[in-house]
Amino acid sequence: MRALRTLSIACAVALVCTACAASRARAPAAGPAADREPYQQDTVLDEAENFFGAGARGVADVLNRVFADNGPPDAYIKGEEGGGAVGIGLRYGHGTVYFKDGTSSKVYWRGPSLGIDLGGSAAKTFVLIYNVDDVDQLFQRFGGVEGSLYYVGGVGVTYNRSDDAVLAPVRLGVGWRQGVNVGYLHLSPRRSWVPF
Repeated sequence: MRALRTLSIACAVALVCTACAASRARAPAAGPAADREPYQQDTVLDEAENFFGAGARGVADVLNRVFADNGPPDAYIKGEEGGGAVGIGLRYGHGTVYFKDGTSSKVYWRGPSLGIDLGGSAAKTFVLIYNVDDVDQLFQRFGGVEGSLYYVGGVGVTYNRSDDAVLAPVRLGVGWRQGVNVGYLHLSPRRSWVPF
């Protein structure tokens, strides 16, 4: 049992190191950064309420916490995802990213996780995006440590980072998944079932 626990910890460290190395190796986007103003808090709260539904309790509290931690976002994604885990987990999702200048694009994400994690969930996902100027900067791996506890109708938020870029996925899910895991989200312009 001790050998299995040691192997799990070693795999988790290797997974995080791989995600961090991949995100640091990515070249910066060419050209000057777009001169965008971030979204205002009221606008984002209205969009989230329309997306999740006015009766979604806890969503405004979670979003207000993210605003307090990070300020107004540069963009957001409205989408849905599903995943499950028995120690090793997988997550797949898709949605549309919206920038304040009116540009939008379809995005897909996937990612493995490793940890003390069990169960499955399906969620509507509203991702606040920070320090990203265009959609091409999203197409990379964002590492994170997630502690999740889903109940039926539960709301949760995590943070995923790559250098200065931050994703804050707010999830309103159904199902049951609990535990702590380490992993990453890999965003791309096309769907892929390969989790890495």
